[in-house]
Order: sequence, then C-alpha cells, then structure tokens
Amino acid sequence: MKVILKIAKTELRTLFYSPIAWFLMIVFLIQCGIVYLGQLDMVTRNIEMSGNVGEFFTSVTNWIFLSQQGLFGNIMQNLYLYMPLLTMSLISRELNSGTIKLLYSSPIKVYEIVFGKYIAMMAYSLILVVIVGFFMVAGMFHIQHPETGMLLSAMFGFFLLLLAYSAIGLFMSCLTSYQVVAAISTFVMIGILSYIGRLWQDIDFVRELTYYLAINGRTQKMLGGLITTKDVLYFIIIIYIFLGLSIFRIRSGMESKPVSVKVMRYLAVVASALFIGYVSSIPGFVGYWDTTLDKSNTLTPRVQKIVKDLGDEPLEVTAYANLLDNFFYLGSPTAYNNNESRWESYRRFKHNIDLKIIRYYDTVPGPMMKRYPGKSLKEVAEQFAKSRDVDMKGLLTPQEIRKQIDLRGESNRFVMQLKWKGRTTALRVFDDMYVWPSETEVAAALLRLQKASLPKIAFITGELEREIDKSGDRDYKTLTNTPTFRYSLINQGFDVMNVSLETQDIPKDISSVVLADPKIELSASALAKLKTYISNGGNLMIAGEPGKQAVLNPLLQELGVQLNEGTIIQSSRNDAPNFVSAFVQKEAKPFYKLLESTIEDSLRLTMPGAASLSYADNGPFVVTALVKTNPKNTWSRTRPIDLETMINARVSFDEKDEEQDNRRGGMIYYTVNEAEGQQKRTRRDSLGTVIYEPAAGDVKGPFTMVVGLSRKINGKEQRIVVSGDADFLSNKEMGRQRTANFVFSTSLFRWMSNGDFPIDTSRPEAKDKKVNTSIEKVKFLRILYLWVLPAILLAAGAVLLIRRKRK
Repeated sequence: MKVILKIAKTELRTLFYSPIAWFLMIVFLIQCGIVYLGQLDMVTRNIEMSGNVGEFFTSVTNWIFLSQQGLFGNIMQNLYLYMPLLTMSLISRELNSGTIKLLYSSPIKVYEIVFGKYIAMMAYSLILVVIVGFFMVAGMFHIQHPETGMLLSAMFGFFLLLLAYSAIGLFMSCLTSYQVVAAISTFVMIGILSYIGRLWQDIDFVRELTYYLAINGRTQKMLGGLITTKDVLYFIIIIYIFLGLSIFRIRSGMESKPVSVKVMRYLAVVASALFIGYVSSIPGFVGYWDTTLDKSNTLTPRVQKIVKDLGDEPLEVTAYANLLDNFFYLGSPTAYNNNESRWESYRRFKHNIDLKIIRYYDTVPGPMMKRYPGKSLKEVAEQFAKSRDVDMKGLLTPQEIRKQIDLRGESNRFVMQLKWKGRTTALRVFDDMYVWPSETEVAAALLRLQKASLPKIAFITGELEREIDKSGDRDYKTLTNTPTFRYSLINQGFDVMNVSLETQDIPKDISSVVLADPKIELSASALAKLKTYISNGGNLMIAGEPGKQAVLNPLLQELGVQLNEGTIIQSSRNDAPNFVSAFVQKEAKPFYKLLESTIEDSLRLTMPGAASLSYADNGPFVVTALVKTNPKNTWSRTRPIDLETMINARVSFDEKDEEQDNRRGGMIYYTVNEAEGQQKRTRRDSLGTVIYEPAAGDVKGPFTMVVGLSRKINGKEQRIVVSGDADFLSNKEMGRQRTANFVFSTSLFRWMSNGDFPIDTSRPEAKDKKVNTSIEKVKFLRILYLWVLPAILLAAGAVLLIRRKRK
C-alpha cells in the first residue's frame, strides 16, 4: 500500500507541476459559476417579479442544481471534455519516455502502478468535487429549505462518474505512447459507452448486455435523489473492467504469452464484470435509498401496501402493441428496457412482476384505411413494418390475436393486461402529455385485481337524464366512461353502469346512484325505488336544472332540500347571463387532497344555467354547503329570460356604462315618486344586457349551489350530494381550462366511496420555493465567483509553477 500511495503522490506532483491541471480547475470553476449564477439569477428575478410569492418553481433546488440546465445536469453533460485531458498522460508518458521499461525491471508490481496512478486521479476528482461542493454549500445559504439529501445524492453520482471516466482514460493511456491519441481514444470510448445502450435493442439477449453497459443516464436517478445498489455497482464494475484491462495490458509488455492467452484474460475480466452486473440487476437483489424529503422516488405508503398485498403470487403484465396504433412505440422491440424501468418502482416491493409484450396488427378507429386505397390490411401493415423496421414474422394477424384476446373493446390501442390469481384487468395508456399510467392508475388497477367488488356508480336513465355513453356537450362520458382519458372514473377504480328504474331495481352492490337532470317527471315506481334506496342508507347524487324544480323537489323533500324557483344570474361582460362561476367552500377540502390546492388557488366551479338550493338545518341530515356564489355579482331571477337576445348581465351601471349602452340602443326608464316630488331613475333590461332589479323580484346572493348531506343509518354513514346544476359534470365543462370542475366532481365521487377511490398518491409540496438573495446580491456574487475566486486559483497555480521552474 505504501508503494501505491508513493506512486499516487508522485503522479499528483507531476500533475500539479503542469499547467493543464490548473487550467482545467479554473475553467471548471468558471463553468460552475456561470451555470449556478445564471440559474440563481433567473430564479431571483422571477420571484421578485411575482412579488416574492415564489410560485414559479415547484422546487428551486431542482431548478438550480438538478435540472438539465442546472449545475449538476450541465457539468455532467460536459465532464467528458475534462477527463481525457487529465488522463491522457498517465501511462502514455511512461511509454513515450521509455521509463515504463524501468518500471518493468523494478520490484514494483503492475497493479501497484495502475492503482497508484488511479488514486492520483481520484484525488484530483475530489478537488473537482470540492469545487462543486462549494457551490452546493452556497446554495444551502441562498435557497430557503434546500433539498439537502438530493444534493448529496447528486454529488455522489458526480464523483462516481469522475471515477469511471478516470478508469477509462487510464486504460486508453495504456494503449499508445501518444498522449493526443490517448485523449481522443478516451473521447471515443466514452461516446461508445454513451451510445451503446441504443444498439441491438431488438435482439433479446444482446439488448440486456448493451443496455447494462450504457453509461448514459446512469446518474439520472442520483440526480433525482435515489441511490440504488445497481447503479453504484455499475460504476464499480466499469472501474473494475478498465483497471483490470489496464493491468493486463501493461503486463502483456512484460510477458511473451500467446495472443489467445491475452485475449482470454481480457474476456475473463469483461465476462466476470457482466456476470456481477447481471446478478446485481435482479430485482430481488437491488437496494434503494431515497434521499428526498418527501420520498418522491418511492411509492406512497398506500400504494406500497396495495403492491405488498399481492403476496407471493406472481403478477403477469402482458402488453399488447398494435403496429397500426400511434402508441406502438411503447411496445416496439426497442422499448423493452424502457418498460422495465417504468415498472422498477413497483418491483422494488414485489419482485415477481413478469413483463411480456405481444405484437400484432389490426384495424384502428379512424379513416386510416382510406389513406391506402386498394390495399388490404396486411399490405398496410407491411408498409408500416417497413417504415418502423419491424419484422412481420413477429406480429400476430388479426385472427391470431383475437383467439387469445379480443381488443376491439379497447379500440385495438396499446393496452396492458394485468393477471393475478386468475383475475385480469386492463391498464391503459392515455391521450395526454404523460401517456403512461401514473402511480394512481396502476394502484387502482392492482386494487381491482385484489377486490371482489369495486365502487359501482349507477346512472339512472329513462327520463332523458344525462348519459355516460355519449360525447355530446351535456353528457357525462368524459368524466365517467372514456378509456383514453386518464382521470375518467373507470380508470380511477370505479365501475359505471346505466340503470333504468322502469325495468330494473337498483342493484344491491351499488355504492352510489346518480340522478342527473331528468327532463320528465319521475314515474311513481321510479320515485318509490329511489325513496326506498335513500331510506336504506344508499349514497346518492342529484343534479337538477332551472325549470325542472317540479321534477326533483318531490324527491328532495325527503332530504329536507329544495331547488329554488328561478335562475341564478351572474354579472359579466364576457359570459352569458346564466353562466355562474361559483366558489368551492373550504368545508370540501377533506374530500380529496387535490381539492385543497384547487380551493386555495381560488379556481371556480363553472355552472351554466343553475338554480339555487334551500335546506332545513333541523332535518335528519347534517347539511354542509359545498359551493356558493359570489354575493357581489349574483342574483336570482324568477322572470323568464331570453338567452338568444340577452348576452351579458350587470348588477349596476356607471355613467360610462350608460353612454355605451345608449350608443347601442339601450333604453332608460324613469318613475316619479309623487310623495317626495322627486324623479327617481331606475334601470331596466337594456339591449342584450340583463339588469339586477330588486323591484321586479330579483334577490341578491350569495346562493348555495351544491350541498352535501350525511347521517348515520344502518351502521354506516350515508352521503348524498344535491346540486342546482347538472352541467358542471358535463363533457363541455370538463374541457374548460382553469376551473375546479374536474377535481371537484371527482372529489364528490371519492367522498361517496368513503375515500377509497381515486387513490390518493399526492405528496407534500416542496418547501424550497424561495431564495434568500436579491438581484443586487447576485451581481455581487457574480464578481466574487467569476472573477475573484478564479483569480485566486490562477495566482496560486502561477506561484507554484514559477517556483517549480526556478528550482
């Protein structure tokens, strides 16, 4: 060991007595300073522009340090530019000067030479780590509540990457006496290891090896705060491979062994490394350490329990990929390792999750075949296969795939079938920017396998109610029954069904019933069935509309709630008079974690055409007002309103409004108060504008629009929702941006299912949203980090080199 340390000390002395080491340190310091200060300046300016609210960034630590543009992301991308220049002379200098022959004849062993020079590079790597650590410590002072665990994890990954590059450079230096050639060879080898993971991914056995050898992205998890034994061992194995090859390469110059023996040595090093790597990658042998504060790289406790409850029985995940589908790339031969990575967080808690992909071709919805006139389905598939480099021999025909499973109900899209203990369920991908199912959807599918029954929601039909199978503006397909919509109830753990009370009874296994906007009067039998369902403690949602009070009030009377006469009008210059945007009350926060942030952000519930509710506080139910209107700009109007000619509404007018309306032909009416002898001006409906008129019976808000009722009955808690509007659940309102409609609607069904679904996988918000700096302070730091510190380092290097030259 003494010899190794002595060689390392000598190598370090040689390294620092050359300008290259100092030059690279200074350049590295400046690069770190530019990136760090650039990100810090951007964050500071955005926060100051927002009034120090700090809502621009979900995590300042991630933005400054860990993102692709952050400090670690940037320097790791460019690290390959530094290490070849440092390692190019480690052995090639000895080869070029002939001193390697002296080492051959000395009692020093080859491994001592290699390890000594490598330890010298480890020491220099630690200096680079210290430079990055300086900015990391600075960030801890500049960021409020920084994610320290993630920073330390990223630092560890950075150090491992330095060590791997050093080992690669050392081996390349053994191959040639020309330092420039050694540097170029190191560049090439790093490039090969970065690219090799993309090669031969369509060959089953080879793709495992090439993907494992790829160095590209190996530090990505560490940047996110997750350290795994698989990734740590990968870097150790890379170091082992190249140090082992270096030892045998130098030893080959001392021995006269046959080429076959030398080749076998090299192969033995690589083969043993790959074997260790294969074993270390087996899911059951991988260890994990999540360094984040909120354990964001780990399944939430609820989902962990769901996965663990699967027990020892294997979970089979079979993906079906249609060549003609837009999502075929998810199941293409080259996507194998990506899919393995997507399931890794679940395999962490259940090792025997078996993944399989079946590829086929079949028709897809839409006019695709019309674009290929005169061609059969097989000919179209052959054309697709050619363009996607897919072998048709590996694809099942429509007839063959339908013998195994009929996927036409899934529109022949990419879908995964989960199978456990003989039970199966579908796990879909979605038409959004994320595509892949999140933890919430996967957990819902797994729970669907485990439970004999899931919450079933029955939608009453027969009286022209809103329908769950239609995609029209007024219907409910988006929220309830759209397979391609991530947040549709069927993808969140619910089952939905239609029930006609004229011909059917309400099934006993129903968790809740929805009666949405019946247009005609309920029959006596339907009304009786609903009353019986309520008296038995069933959960229920009733949504009405203005003008249909007489249809629903006989049923609502049982609950102590009534739909009030009239329509709610809301003052607005842009929206229709009956377009109400109401506030979800804080009493609804416990329904769903996601609803909390929606309420705090003051997102409103849009309700086009709504009636207010009145209720009795002394009835059998505990009544909670869930949605209310703004008291300043809403009123109830019982008189008819022609929405064809009335396009907006106002509570009151000023002189400017009056001038504008008069120019548009508006009319002003006057009445005379004879007792006082004064003329009093009142405003009536003008052209296109509905006016608040208390004299005509208009009543000012606020109004209760949605209520929640609960009571204990038959040993359980009964939960009922009543709404004066049925449109807030509609397809049209689900598509409206920046509203509370979707989250609130989902929260209601979650409340009625006793909080079981959707599964809550939310995590606490990050605390590091603000910084302790100002724009002026960043300017000062720029001078300090980019000028003063590099100047000090330059002066230290210059003094050392000058003193060395004088000696």
